[in-house]
Amino acid sequence: MMNNIYKAFVDATQNVFNLMLNISEISDHPAGDFKNDDEIDIAVSIAGDLHGDVIYRFPVSTSLNMVEIMSGMQFEEVDTFVTSAISEIANIISGNVLTALSNNDMQCNISTPVLYNPDEAQDEDKNYELQTNRCISTTIGEICLEIRLNRTY
Repeated sequence: MMNNIYKAFVDATQNVFNLMLNISEISDHPAGDFKNDDEIDIAVSIAGDLHGDVIYRFPVSTSLNMVEIMSGMQFEEVDTFVTSAISEIANIISGNVLTALSNNDMQCNISTPVLYNPDEAQDEDKNYELQTNRCISTTIGEICLEIRLNRTY
């Protein structure tokens, strides 16, 4: 089951990057210790047949490249516009994943994306039935996904 869910995230990311950023070449690989201070972390909560969170980890350089492509404007640092744009990318990818899962009779909803601060997280030690950390490489940089989900029975 996890492979299908993870594949849905990779496929959705590829589709969104192709449509919104004109990037068609992506590859994925296991994530090592990918958390650093130079990134924007966006959390999207999932509820329904699956419940948990997906943390999108966008390095600042990747984020700035994405927003430049989307807006046609160059940014030197992360501001509210950049954070909002990156949050919307995470939201669109998540929505596409849930659409794909609904085609397999899984019904879920997503919450509004929020900035994620691991220092404030309360469920870091929680066990998840479906958990993976993977990175997706593109021509403009890498993003990493931490998928933490349980099935609802």
